[in-house]
Amino acid sequence: MKTLRLLAIVPTALAMSLVFTEANLAQTPTVQINRNSQPDPIVLNGKSGGTVKSNCGNITTEPSQVIQVTESLPYLRLTAESQGKPTLLIDGPGGRFCVMPDSYSGGKPELSGYWKTGKYSVYVGELSQQQSSYTLSISQRNK
Repeated sequence: MKTLRLLAIVPTALAMSLVFTEANLAQTPTVQINRNSQPDPIVLNGKSGGTVKSNCGNITTEPSQVIQVTESLPYLRLTAESQGKPTLLIDGPGGRFCVMPDSYSGGKPELSGYWKTGKYSVYVGELSQQQSSYTLSISQRNK
């Protein structure tokens, strides 16, 4: 009888272990940036938009990208580009910022300036209900 219970518990424990392992693999990767980061720009890709409605467009529940700034940077610029109408929601040590596309930046949301050391969660949102492929450029060069 004890053997049958053990045989029932082991597959269940194994299945739960696989679920938790898969959840850990699905976490957003972190990009580390310091003064000497190469290449410049760093280019990341993904899908904009999501099912969560926010003041910064439709976003996902998890960040699109996580950026770890390992030392304070006098200048860093993030630019999102897609076929849709992308937005940038950046949550980090300096606060939470929403950047909308505008005519000045050619319809590409962009945030630049001084960045403190710390972890930044970046959500690439979408003003429309659709999802689009995006390119996120991270550069330390001033235009």
